[in-house]
Amino acid sequence: MIERLLNSEKFIPDYHIDSVFDLDVEALRKKGIKMLIIDIDNTLIPYDEFSANERLITWFETLKTLGFFIVFVSNNHFRRIQFFAKPLNISFVSSAKKPLKKGFKKALRYFENPIAKEEVLVIGDQLMTDVYGAKRTGLNVALVKPLKQKSEKWYTKFNRGLEQKMLQKIKENHAKSYRELKLEDRVIK
Repeated sequence: MIERLLNSEKFIPDYHIDSVFDLDVEALRKKGIKMLIIDIDNTLIPYDEFSANERLITWFETLKTLGFFIVFVSNNHFRRIQFFAKPLNISFVSSAKKPLKKGFKKALRYFENPIAKEEVLVIGDQLMTDVYGAKRTGLNVALVKPLKQKSEKWYTKFNRGLEQKMLQKIKENHAKSYRELKLEDRVIK
């Protein structure tokens, strides 16, 4: 029912990739992206892990060297997000209440100068929180495949059910985007 009330266009990501490591960061830089707002749980690490592995640490170092400003935005609680972000020296917004705009707007304020929305890319694993929240805020978004769904909380599993219904609506109303982004890869068969 909820998927009938919501505009399916707000759930279409700009990119759909397997993982954060598949982002073409050079192409993003050339497009003028300066800031990355990144979800943590099941985007960077599974729910049952707590810190970045060496590959992620190297990836963040590369992003910083290329001039990207990074902020983590998560619906999870302060201690978990701080434990992950502090060793990486990356700012964060916890208890963001995505898909509400509040967490995204707070993240934008971390950037020292005013930043245009088209200079920002949100990266996350959930259609119902990350993509919808980013689109409602007017931001570009890359949707990644979740790392480990078995360890997800009950409310995330609930969102995954809504996501399946929204994917069907996108397929029906925006078939070209659905095909081009290969969103069928997210459909549970």
